[in-house]
Amino acid sequence: MAVRTTQKPQPVGYQALVEQFGLRVMPLPIASFVRSRGGRHTATEGGRTTQYFPSRYAPGPTVPEQLEFALRYEGVNLEVLRNVFDQVDAAELARWIRSAPTGKYARRAWFLDEWLCGRTLDVPDAGRVAFVDALGDDRYHAARPVPSPRHRVRDDLPGCPSFCPLVRRTDRLHAFAGKDLRGRVGALVDRYDPRLLQRAAQFLYLKETKSSFEIEREQPDRRRTLRFVELLRRAHELRELSTRVLVDLQKAILDPRYAKDGFRTDQNYVGQSTGYQEIVHYVSPKPEDLGELMAGWLACHARLQASAIDPVVQAAVLGFGFVFLHPFDDGNGRLHRYLIHHVLARRGFTPPGLVLPVSAVMLAEPRAYDACLEGFSRPLLERLDYDLDGRGALRVRGESRSLYRYFDATPMAEYLYAVVERTIERDLVDELDFLARFDAAWKALREIVDMPDRRLELFLQLCLGNQGRLSDRKRGLFAELTDDEVARMEQVVKDHGLGHEGPAR
Repeated sequence: MAVRTTQKPQPVGYQALVEQFGLRVMPLPIASFVRSRGGRHTATEGGRTTQYFPSRYAPGPTVPEQLEFALRYEGVNLEVLRNVFDQVDAAELARWIRSAPTGKYARRAWFLDEWLCGRTLDVPDAGRVAFVDALGDDRYHAARPVPSPRHRVRDDLPGCPSFCPLVRRTDRLHAFAGKDLRGRVGALVDRYDPRLLQRAAQFLYLKETKSSFEIEREQPDRRRTLRFVELLRRAHELRELSTRVLVDLQKAILDPRYAKDGFRTDQNYVGQSTGYQEIVHYVSPKPEDLGELMAGWLACHARLQASAIDPVVQAAVLGFGFVFLHPFDDGNGRLHRYLIHHVLARRGFTPPGLVLPVSAVMLAEPRAYDACLEGFSRPLLERLDYDLDGRGALRVRGESRSLYRYFDATPMAEYLYAVVERTIERDLVDELDFLARFDAAWKALREIVDMPDRRLELFLQLCLGNQGRLSDRKRGLFAELTDDEVARMEQVVKDHGLGHEGPAR
């Protein structure tokens, strides 16, 4: 009796190139394999997709054939492409491109090689052939395309060669976009009285400020709190970002003794001491790489700001990209969250005079926030070659810039969209609803006893902190009121749903 064996699936496309060249790159968002049995199948788990193809899809063994398969079925992976282009024989690539002068995948590979590596291949300019997009196939959130006549390719990449994260078009992001959260915010603003909106905004600005500092386990004094509130209020006025602007923002949020006049010049990392051992959670780019990386980040910001890309996607790319580059010794986390607000305000997603308290959601759900950050930091640490000496000084060995340049920002965009939805559907709605009920209760209480404003506000605040009742211990503060008046006023508080608001705000 013959024994039937099952052939192991063979890697193709980017996975094959990673193995062929021994590349130390971040995990592939999409990995493909061919197998002898079964049809075409796709499985997604943990934000990563595995594709299986019948053997008839198998490309040939050469680098150009694997590249064509990857661009056709997997999209664009800039990190893998840059590493492959650095190692492959340029003449081999040029022969492939010259042999397929009208082929859209050859032309895209040609454009990406020259764009990523800054070189010119021995290939004549493309003839009169239809333009194709560099990203193509509607697989990505792309920037406004700029034609490259040499390749007959439209450059719709959202960044530049030194910094260009990509965001894939996933079902989850499509679903978020379909909810029209920007329109939802606008409808809420139109529904409420402007004076009530102004009061809600005051509370939300303060809530966002305190939450952003609390994430960093800091309790700022009143002066630093007010400075950050003012930064948030004016986030929409900041038209351009530059190194100088980022330095000034850092100075505005830090204790002046710890603010610096430029990007860090030392290697830093995020760690935790157990008393006898330092546990490293994240390693920032080497300081000598920061100049190029931050110049790329600024160029990416300018390119996206001039495009029609989804505002939340843009905020995720720039906000999380900034915190991953970690350009300052301190204040990176608060600036990362401020930049999210800056993008949403400048793009008109957040109405003028309002802030969405994303930091409050991050603080309330720390595991989800940590998981988002660790989705980048954990695989990064596995690929970095570093050591930590007994004095806590960390040193990174070898080339590491490419690990930070081209990360897949799709999980960060999905996470931020979920946070923004929560702030709109719960935090913003709850605050506006609370103030509306508070005002209605205020008016009803005035009909029972015409008290001075400060006395009436104190009564309400004390009831809010005690499940809608004035405690026996505080009853003496209102000796002028009869027991019947107090009972009727307490009932008003409860009738307006203000009896379970927790501690005084």
